[in-house]
Amino acid sequence: MKTLVLGGYGNFGARISRALAGDPGIELLVAGRDAQRATAFAESLGGGARGVRIDVQAPDLADALRRLGIALVIHTAGPFQNQDYRVPQAVAAAGAHYIDLADGRRFVCDFPSAQDAAFSDAGRTAVSGASTVPALSSAVVDHLAAGWQGIRSIDICIAPAQGAPRGEATLAGVLAYCGEPIRVWQGGKWVEQPGWADPVKVEFARMKPRRGALCDIPDLELFPARYAGVQSVMFRAALEVGLAQHAFAFMAFMHRMGLLPTPQKLAPLLHSTGGVFDALGTALGGMVVRVEGTDAQGAPARRAWHVAADDNHGPEIPCMAAILLARRLARGDDALPAGAHACAGLLALSEFEPEFARWGMVTDVVEEKGAATA
Repeated sequence: MKTLVLGGYGNFGARISRALAGDPGIELLVAGRDAQRATAFAESLGGGARGVRIDVQAPDLADALRRLGIALVIHTAGPFQNQDYRVPQAVAAAGAHYIDLADGRRFVCDFPSAQDAAFSDAGRTAVSGASTVPALSSAVVDHLAAGWQGIRSIDICIAPAQGAPRGEATLAGVLAYCGEPIRVWQGGKWVEQPGWADPVKVEFARMKPRRGALCDIPDLELFPARYAGVQSVMFRAALEVGLAQHAFAFMAFMHRMGLLPTPQKLAPLLHSTGGVFDALGTALGGMVVRVEGTDAQGAPARRAWHVAADDNHGPEIPCMAAILLARRLARGDDALPAGAHACAGLLALSEFEPEFARWGMVTDVVEEKGAATA
């Protein structure tokens, strides 16, 4: 299957390209705006991979994909928070499958209704959010609550390693909602809370506790609809260096006071200077998902799933779902229906396990006592 990775030499795209380059069922094209960089990176991969120049803003994007004979496009060129749907629309027009790593709430949540008709008519599959959220997070919740009578709360926190590579696009994406009011499902109703403000302590199985703050991601909207009866859904990010976490909280405060109108404009500066904190951190990052509810016997239950990623391998996690789905499509599996989908419930946690093992990541499922964090 001829597969084109948009942003294929970027922070996440390069990881996906490396994983797919040796797959016998995939003919890989590494795509970006810089033909030289794309070609040089593709040649370094071997396995017949080649680089091509693709400008996603070009009006003839669909024609370019058709000329190349592309069967699958993996879109990694974020940030997705303020992107429109021109790329998936062009992919549908070209008659190809589509996968993206979007974590922008509106982009992912509105994707099925906006794109389903085009991909259904083309008989192709389109998946948005094939990343840590909501692809992995939903797989974990499904695993933890399997057989339960109901889920009352879901609490998720991602804790990146300070030393892990940081992409400028990723920074721009998270800064876009710094201090912005975010709609959160709490106590069975929608409330607004400011992004990146008021960090709270979060416990991890194989890492020291960190302070995590609210981030705006698709799960906050998808999970109340997906899990009937859930009363609270929370998602936080916990930076390793406390000073950096406080800096984000301060920027959130400045934005709320009207003194920092567009925090995302600081992304280039923070990307270039973020390394000054690296000496205060480690190469260990991770994630925790906690669910509380009623088990199969009707008793109160609370379980947590943890993953710890050492050696700065944490950024591999957001790439895993796209890799797994691409391989499934290349095999010709029928498990992915035509049409457009948010990537919740399309993958089982067991499918991720070989990828965790490949990078030496350790997972734990812990039976916990006490009330869930709200």
